[in-house]
Amino acid sequence: MDSAGQDINLNSPNKGLLSDSMTDVPVDAAVAAQAPAVEGLTETEAEELRAELAKVEEEIVTLRQVLAAKERHCGELKRKLGLSTLEGLKQNLSRSWHDMQVSNAYKKTQETLSQAGQKTSAALSTMGSAISRKLGDMRNSATFKSFEDRVGTIKSKVVGGRENGGDNLPSPTGSGDRPLPDHIPF
Repeated sequence: MDSAGQDINLNSPNKGLLSDSMTDVPVDAAVAAQAPAVEGLTETEAEELRAELAKVEEEIVTLRQVLAAKERHCGELKRKLGLSTLEGLKQNLSRSWHDMQVSNAYKKTQETLSQAGQKTSAALSTMGSAISRKLGDMRNSATFKSFEDRVGTIKSKVVGGRENGGDNLPSPTGSGDRPLPDHIPF
């Protein structure tokens, strides 16, 4: 066995055996920076890629600075024109609302809700008619007529007693020479 390829860690279970995964690792940091990052690249190609990377990073920094300057300039122009952040927000909301209204999902939802409203309206109308019919039937029933007669009798006794006592309430029949008061308490 070659002593340079042997595992020299005394605690290793592979003591003295060759390691297939071990490669020569440079100790010097400057040498490590010069080592090719990807297998198959020559030293010249790696240096060209590093130079290009540095150039692209510089361009990114420059573009960020230019963008920040443009955003400041845009803000100044808006301020001079009287356009506030609130105005921009209103425009964005208006545009978003318009975009939403012309979307297919909105149109389908609107149609569905419209149909549901029409069906609900028809159901409520039918229910209202049924309730009116039932109340009409109930009013024409003998029990209700008897109840109505009793209430009428009690009312005429109460109102008739007030009329004799000098109160200005009209009689239940509406007869009499006195005009009806503007405000009748219940």
